[in-house]
Amino acid sequence: MKQMNMILPDYSNCITNLAVSILDKFGIREEGRQKLGMITPYLTKDYENIVVILLDGMGTAIVEKNLGTDGFFRKHMKGSYSSVFPPTTVAATTSIISGLHPCRHGWLGWDCYFPGLDKNVSVFTNTESGTDIPAADFPVASTYCGYESIASRIRANGGQAYEISPFIGPFPQDFGEICGKIKELCRRPGKKYLYAYWTEPDHLMHEKGCYGEETVKTVRELETRVQELCEELENTLIIVTADHGHADSDGVAITDYPRIMECLVRMPSIEPRALNLFVKEEKKTQFEYEFKKEFEKKFLLWTKEEVLQSKIFGTGAVHPDFEEMLGDYLAIAIDDLSIYNTREEAEFFVGVHAGLTRDEMVIPLIVIERNFD
Repeated sequence: MKQMNMILPDYSNCITNLAVSILDKFGIREEGRQKLGMITPYLTKDYENIVVILLDGMGTAIVEKNLGTDGFFRKHMKGSYSSVFPPTTVAATTSIISGLHPCRHGWLGWDCYFPGLDKNVSVFTNTESGTDIPAADFPVASTYCGYESIASRIRANGGQAYEISPFIGPFPQDFGEICGKIKELCRRPGKKYLYAYWTEPDHLMHEKGCYGEETVKTVRELETRVQELCEELENTLIIVTADHGHADSDGVAITDYPRIMECLVRMPSIEPRALNLFVKEEKKTQFEYEFKKEFEKKFLLWTKEEVLQSKIFGTGAVHPDFEEMLGDYLAIAIDDLSIYNTREEAEFFVGVHAGLTRDEMVIPLIVIERNFD
């Protein structure tokens, strides 16, 4: 397969900037922080409700290749913008929820190394990576990398703001329930912000790939549900977007490369397409040689110093643990290969994200205006 298009995150035109724009709309100024230019003309209007619907994994390529040009989403698509790095759910949803870049909030990927525990932890499940063992008797990520959501900041400033997600009580079980909750909240008096998150089409694409029949069907169903929802809302600005895109990929297990494994202090973390690697000091020359020999055409390999210099995880202030969380090297996918910790994962996943290809990084901005005079 020919090499995919590589693209770096654009921190002047990304999902974090959307959060900054929403804060500004509700009277919370972020000095020195850029707003999202594409959404500015819509936020100058005096809507009763501002609703952000985030459909996990529904990048621009997924919209353009799975939906017709005359469909609801593409007719209302105002352009594309950037995810953060890595373009993955943990990092990107935390960025839109908090308004912070990944280097600041520290939720870098599905698995993170926490120096305070000296463990790799699956942040959403609070387990030791690759196991069902609780990582601690407290929520590790929110304890070490706590943040204030933009919804809570809006409420603290006297406004109304709500978050709707399968992971926030009362835990809606399907997208229909989420749409019902949006309708209910929008009917309440007063100006308000609503953030709604749904797990599809990401969950399906991981197993079935980006462009098969089941994925097309699911994306079209989501489009229909959102259109039906919008038709029932009044005086509302609806923004439909994604946390990241998706690409189909082959997979290998790092455990099948003993010359690399013997160099490592611990198993890699962050993501299979954005791996942080802790390497024994006396093995660094061997590690660089072996990794580049096996993966140079598919992955960039950067030292910690190169990562910090690049600002790939975002600009501005960084979390106090950020540098230690990074490890010695970062391997970043730029093509159709992912490196998993186990062969089982390598054989299971089809659709992937967290690398630097355009299909993973670029996300749509879909804007629907309802009954504004």
